[in-house]
Amino acid sequence: MGSLSPLVLGAPSAGRPVKPRITVLTIGVADLERSLRFYRDGLGLATDGIVGTEWEHGAVAFFQLRGGLRLALYPRKEIAWDATVREGEPDPAEFTIGHNVKDRDEVDAVLKQAETAGARIVKPAGATFWGGYAGYFQDPDGHLWEIAWNPQFAVED
Repeated sequence: MGSLSPLVLGAPSAGRPVKPRITVLTIGVADLERSLRFYRDGLGLATDGIVGTEWEHGAVAFFQLRGGLRLALYPRKEIAWDATVREGEPDPAEFTIGHNVKDRDEVDAVLKQAETAGARIVKPAGATFWGGYAGYFQDPDGHLWEIAWNPQFAVED
């Protein structure tokens, strides 16, 4: 009887290897308009607004981020419909979105901006066990964002 080995990204496999990249991070939202206002107007992320309204189940908002990554806002019920899964209760501890900044002051500034935009600060900024400085906020749908200064990471403006 054979044994199963874990998938290692970039390692040879029976087929073509998975490329180690993520191009779109889609988060499920309860109210697309509200979330669009939070990310566009509150956090200042650039977007063309809600697109895809000509299709049933198609309304989505995209934000172009650095490195070719896009953040997408898509209604939770539509994600469930598209993926053919049951929509469950959101759990804010399922994942976090990390936003690294250039210094401690920027951590405080981003958290303040998010709070002014309507986010809930769940952990004020402070020294971390790993030698950095970080805090957490939740967006209007409860998604956790960690705003962090890590002395080991160089951040470009």
